[in-house]
Amino acid sequence: MTNKLFTLAGATAALAAVTVLGCSAATASAKPVSAKPTTVPATAPITAAHLTAYATDDGPTEQVILTGAVGDYGQAVSVNPDGSVDPEHNSQLELRLQHGTFRLDIAAIDKAFVAAMAHRFPSDPATCSGSVAVTEHVPVVAGSGTGSYRGASGGFTLTITLDEVDKPTAGRPCDGSAAFLSQTIVSTGPGELRF
Repeated sequence: MTNKLFTLAGATAALAAVTVLGCSAATASAKPVSAKPTTVPATAPITAAHLTAYATDDGPTEQVILTGAVGDYGQAVSVNPDGSVDPEHNSQLELRLQHGTFRLDIAAIDKAFVAAMAHRFPSDPATCSGSVAVTEHVPVVAGSGTGSYRGASGGFTLTITLDEVDKPTAGRPCDGSAAFLSQTIVSTGPGELRF
């Protein structure tokens, strides 16, 4: 109670000092501004978000950055619904960011990517290399948000692009089944998120 009285007394003294320093009586007698903070409704869209994730191997972990209305970065890890690591990348992608986490449902984009690889890779058998890209809507997994992303919903329209050079095998054609010499996988796209 003492702190509140001290703060009120300090505010009154500050107002009196401003009035003495040249503010008009009309300004001093104006209605006080509400002390209530302005809040954005939980359903307000954040449309300027953009996600980029990248890896140089086919492991379960990528580097990720979100820009625009959500400025954050960290790791993206392929996980199963129970949180265990998913080396097959066919369930969820957990974004482990500096200010919290949330998951994306990547099952549909993974299925499209696997189908594209089966039909279009390698795109240049002579050099045993190729590029494949697919685009899908990737929704936020309901209830997966923590920290600043608690209650997250919405999703991204992501394009996954793979560029890869495979090891040529003597005596057999390059068919995409050989070990890769170098690979880059980039997922990128705009999103509309709500918190």
